Amino acid sequence: MLTIFVFFLLFSLPPPTLSINQEGLYLQHVKQSLDDPNGFFSGWNDSHRTPCNWTGITCDSASGSVTSIEITSANLVGPFPVIVCRLRYLEYLSFYDNYLNSSLPPDISTCQSLRHLDLSQNGFTGNLPDSLSSIPTLEYLDLSYNNFTGEVPATFGSFQKLEVVSLVDNFFSGKFPMFFSNVSTLNTLNLSFNPFLPSRLGPELGKLTNLKYFWATQTNLFDELPDSLGTLKNVLNFDVSQNHLTGKLPSSLTEMTSAIQIELYENKFTGELPLGWKNMKSLLRFDAAMNNLTGTIPDELAQLPLSSFNLYQNQFHGVVPESIADSPNLYEFKIYNNRFAGELPRKLGENSPLNLIDVSFNNFTGELPPNLCANRELAELLVIGNSFSGEIPASLSECKSLTRIRLSGNRFSGNVPSGFWGLPRTSLLELEFNEFTGKIPKSIASASNLSLILISNNSFSGKIPEEIGLLTNLVSFMADNNRFSGSLPDSMLKLPQLERLHLNNNQLSGEISPGIKSLKKLNDFDLGNNDLSGSIPEEIGTLTSLNYLDLSNNRLSGSVPGELQNLKLNEFNLSNNHLSGELPPFYAKEMYKNSFLGNPGLCGDISGLCDSKVEVQRERYLWVLRTIFVLAAIVFLVGVVWFYYKYRNFKQVKSTIDKSKWTLMSFHKLGFSEYEILDCLDEDNVIGSGASGKVYKAVLSNGEAVAVKKLWAISKFAEGGDIENGGVVQDNGFEAEVETLGKIRHKNIVRLWCCCKTKDCKLLVYEYMPNGSLGDLLHGPKSGLLDWPTRYKIALDAAEGLSYLHHDCVPAIVHRDVKSNNILLDAEFGAKVADFGVAKVVDAIGKGTKSMSVIAGSCGYIAPEYAYTLRVNEKSDTYSFGVVILELVTGKKPVDPEYGEKDLVKWVCTTVDQKGVDHVIDQKIDSCFKEDVCKLLNIGLLCTSPLPINRPSMRRVVKMLQEVSGETMSKAGKKDGKLTPYYYEDASDHGSVV
Repeated sequence: MLTIFVFFLLFSLPPPTLSINQEGLYLQHVKQSLDDPNGFFSGWNDSHRTPCNWTGITCDSASGSVTSIEITSANLVGPFPVIVCRLRYLEYLSFYDNYLNSSLPPDISTCQSLRHLDLSQNGFTGNLPDSLSSIPTLEYLDLSYNNFTGEVPATFGSFQKLEVVSLVDNFFSGKFPMFFSNVSTLNTLNLSFNPFLPSRLGPELGKLTNLKYFWATQTNLFDELPDSLGTLKNVLNFDVSQNHLTGKLPSSLTEMTSAIQIELYENKFTGELPLGWKNMKSLLRFDAAMNNLTGTIPDELAQLPLSSFNLYQNQFHGVVPESIADSPNLYEFKIYNNRFAGELPRKLGENSPLNLIDVSFNNFTGELPPNLCANRELAELLVIGNSFSGEIPASLSECKSLTRIRLSGNRFSGNVPSGFWGLPRTSLLELEFNEFTGKIPKSIASASNLSLILISNNSFSGKIPEEIGLLTNLVSFMADNNRFSGSLPDSMLKLPQLERLHLNNNQLSGEISPGIKSLKKLNDFDLGNNDLSGSIPEEIGTLTSLNYLDLSNNRLSGSVPGELQNLKLNEFNLSNNHLSGELPPFYAKEMYKNSFLGNPGLCGDISGLCDSKVEVQRERYLWVLRTIFVLAAIVFLVGVVWFYYKYRNFKQVKSTIDKSKWTLMSFHKLGFSEYEILDCLDEDNVIGSGASGKVYKAVLSNGEAVAVKKLWAISKFAEGGDIENGGVVQDNGFEAEVETLGKIRHKNIVRLWCCCKTKDCKLLVYEYMPNGSLGDLLHGPKSGLLDWPTRYKIALDAAEGLSYLHHDCVPAIVHRDVKSNNILLDAEFGAKVADFGVAKVVDAIGKGTKSMSVIAGSCGYIAPEYAYTLRVNEKSDTYSFGVVILELVTGKKPVDPEYGEKDLVKWVCTTVDQKGVDHVIDQKIDSCFKEDVCKLLNIGLLCTSPLPINRPSMRRVVKMLQEVSGETMSKAGKKDGKLTPYYYEDASDHGSVV
């Protein structure tokens, strides 16, 4: 009986529980201290006795102790969890690419077993703790891409085993930390992109004999390089670019015999390149561009197996050594803006995978080397502004890898090879200011990627082929000052992306087709000095983007169409034709007199425009015209009244039928139906109209107002895919905007309530913004409403909206059309980013770019690299937002005839440099805010840097804007009462062609 009782007691007891060990409890505390929106910690539970199977955790196989924590790109938010330092055997700790913030606690030094510490790409602030150097085992330290400030602690010179240290892209001040030269174990020292005080690179750098990588880009270094560089025998990469270094390059530079890459560009070095390069057998990249170097290229340097050789924007002269052509690795060769002469090496490109050659703006002569594309990898050929002669080598017509060709400003002659016109990947073909002859062949149809054809000032002849209409990506066709004849091809008038068409000073004949109305994006149209006849098509008046029109010196007849009054033209010239009749009232003004001279039959209220015969006829028939006008007006009014009643009945019937066909897709809880929206689509409710459609204000039955965007009907081109421009995507734009805004929830992104659509019509319903767009308010008569606090608030709101798109959306979203007209203002002047018709999703923020088929964006806002490469990432939006900041500061438009050849960015930089900051600040801004205005101007100039790498992320822009009112201007931003702009000249393209 006792045995049975004991047996029953054993089986009735609860089973024993397993509790997690102490290390697991520490890690559970880490989990509780950090916000985890992506659920990284979901598997961190107490179902096991140890945390060794948890995500990101590694344990020692023998002892079972935690030795490694690796939590990367998990979007964790919160302070550094110093409790991890209680893990006695922790050797590896990485929180790379998260949102850890606050300062780094001094207690981190209690991680006494740590060998590897990576806290890069977070949001840490404040000073670095002095105690960090007391970790005796630390070998790897990466604190890059944070917001650390203050000086780098001098105790960092006492690390015992440190091999790698990276402090890139923070806000460290104080002197350049030369005390790192005391850490003899260092093999990597990366301090780039920090605003150190002006400092010298001391000779003690030579003590780091184990150093392999030294990066000090943009660290405010000045004076000469030390002679002790020769002791750095193990250096593989030496980079001191974008500083203020001066003097001659020391001969010891050539004693770094293991170097693979030497970066010296954008400094102020002078003198000639040193000799003694023959022992540097490993050197692949040498970049000394944008200095004041002179002399010739040493033969010893040219004989090295270089893959990248950049000496552009210096004062070099002489000839290019023939030996450079023998390099088996040469991939990039850029020596533009120097004084080189003679011929290019004849064998250039034969023995190397040459991809980019830019020798523009030198004094080269002779013919181009015949085998530049022998290895079929040449992508960019730029030889602008030399004295090259002869014909284009026939071999280049088979170089299908070419994407950008710029041969303008030389003495090339003869026919351009037929295959050269039809290269399939070429987006830019620039042959201007040469002596080319011959015709444009039909083979141009194969150049499906062509965006820019610039062939002005040559002797091309014959008809322009119909095949040019197959180039659906064509944006500019500049062919003035040639000998083209025949009529304008009808196919050219169907190009969906064409913005600029210059054919002036040719021998064109025939009439201008009414089909020109299809060129909806046409901005610049010049057919002057030809032999065109017939009348001016009234359809030109439908080209709302047109701002330059020149049809002068032709044989055009008939009247000036009244529809031209719909255009807003900056330049307008119809002089020296055979036009007659009365001018449209808008143009019958003295200011337009020169636009109509040389048309004897043309009359208007402009002195000297009409001859006497026409004036007599005008008086004779004036009373007849008045009588006819009165009778016509009476008939018209009667017809309008009759039509109104008929149309109203028809509309009621049609509305009843159509409403049943609408489908509604909502993204928020709605208090209205689609029928209320449809009832408000009346012309009386139109509040805006643009290239993408009309916008209506709809006041609902509950008193709430919403904005309704009705997209234009889809064109034939849109049926085949995207058709993009500054805010226009006719078919896919609707899907893009719905796809984008339907998922976004942010206070600074305009809210999309719902969308309605039928087969033929699409509506987007947004929250109503009573104060309209920033562009209309800033550049309109009500700009006085925008005081400085309001402008600052708008900039901060818009920046937070863009930061959300770039950094908080997964995947990230690039807006691609950031401009003041797409920033809308609510009743309290709160700003919200709108119009996502051309927005694109990119794979990862800051990693790579996404190539577009054509340019999307608005003139004056497009980033330089986007206009030329059609590659887009979030830095393209940063540039556009920088232009918006400059608009807020200056009160000026992004493009204006006042700037001449420049845009707002270049005008601001030039004016600040030459006249001072007071000449760019909007006079409507109270002078008491000048200090904050200057800070915002500096941010705008930093955002509009031509080099994308120099532009801050939008998250960094938000932080800088938040600090505008809280801190005084840094010494680097203001000097001697004159603003120092963050602007760098673009070295890659020598001026815009778009």
